[in-house]
Amino acid sequence: MRAGESQERYGKTTPTAKSGMKRAVVAGHICLDVIPEIDHPFELAPGRLFEVGPPVLGTGGAVSNTGVALHILGVPTTLMGKIGDDAFGDSVQAILRRYGPGLDTGMMRTSGEVTSYTIVVNIPGVDRIFLHCPGANHRFGAADIVADKLAGASLFHFGYPPLMARTYANDGAELVEIYRRVKAASLTASLDMVMPDPSGPSGKADWQTIFRRVLPLVDIFLPSADELLYVLDRPSFGQGDRIGTEKLRMLSDQLLAMGVAIAGVKLGARGLYIRTASAERLQRMGAAVPGDLDNWAGRELWFPVYEIARLVGTTGAGDATIAGFIAAFLRGETLEAAGCFANAVGACNVQTADALGGLKSWDETMGLLKGGWRQVKLDPGGSGWRRHPATGIWHGADDPFAV
Repeated sequence: MRAGESQERYGKTTPTAKSGMKRAVVAGHICLDVIPEIDHPFELAPGRLFEVGPPVLGTGGAVSNTGVALHILGVPTTLMGKIGDDAFGDSVQAILRRYGPGLDTGMMRTSGEVTSYTIVVNIPGVDRIFLHCPGANHRFGAADIVADKLAGASLFHFGYPPLMARTYANDGAELVEIYRRVKAASLTASLDMVMPDPSGPSGKADWQTIFRRVLPLVDIFLPSADELLYVLDRPSFGQGDRIGTEKLRMLSDQLLAMGVAIAGVKLGARGLYIRTASAERLQRMGAAVPGDLDNWAGRELWFPVYEIARLVGTTGAGDATIAGFIAAFLRGETLEAAGCFANAVGACNVQTADALGGLKSWDETMGLLKGGWRQVKLDPGGSGWRRHPATGIWHGADDPFAV
């Protein structure tokens, strides 16, 4: 938002959105989430039995969490994922069909493979614990990117390469090939990470080399702080939600230098930090290049999260935040509106146990923002940061539209 603009700019649909919604393709990791209802705290201990409530069954992984979220937000979305020819695979397809006819048609079923699943342990007052089987996701590669499903799309989003062995093998050769195909089709490219298993094969992969190879082909990259620290600053890993402005600028500098056009860092309860590259780099983003390059280029913003009555669970919160950002981006909104909308979708997500149950439509979510949804107080610290009095967004010292 330029200095002096009214807060009413938030939520207005641009001419781009009115003339026809751009289509997205979301590919990568998909699984079945089994989330037992846990209403009291306990400490996991060997040999003990803990009584829990009925489970929530849902689809998880980036294909579901981000892809179905985009569908809920009104973005025409094609899903690409690999599942096994088993009962869990049946459940994945049935759940996807409940969200929309045909959403499951992009699932590739392979005999002899197990459908990926996750047991999500959400103990009150304790961060989530995941018991995860990657299953058929390990077999996903460049050959699974179906060219005719890319036709007519504007944006391609791929999620969770650390849980997909073929994509990080050989220093990410398959992942690089996936993005080469996407850019050859002139699509805007988005990538999402997930935390590698430090003691497993993904944790031993050379992610710095993989980043250097693939990020020149990536336009939008919004990892969590700890995912980024694990790759770029291992000694600081585990401090993600507490890092300050100096570290954020250093990390975003590295991402922009590697070639990313829009670099973000998800900071949990501390919100969403965004840096963007020059107008010249943004102009090369592909089919979904922003219409207002002046608004999107050379920015540094920090978006506070929104107040909620009760935090139920954070499963898929980062994916929902990304979906909100992409949905606003594809509608031609300003960077300010996109960041606020991203946090609004994330806030809706954490009010239910599963990744999708709390999400609302574009209009409903915008209605919450227009109704004056209050932001959680944020103090970025560091020098030069200024808070816009109308939007509550913090602007970096060099942000061209700081007030």
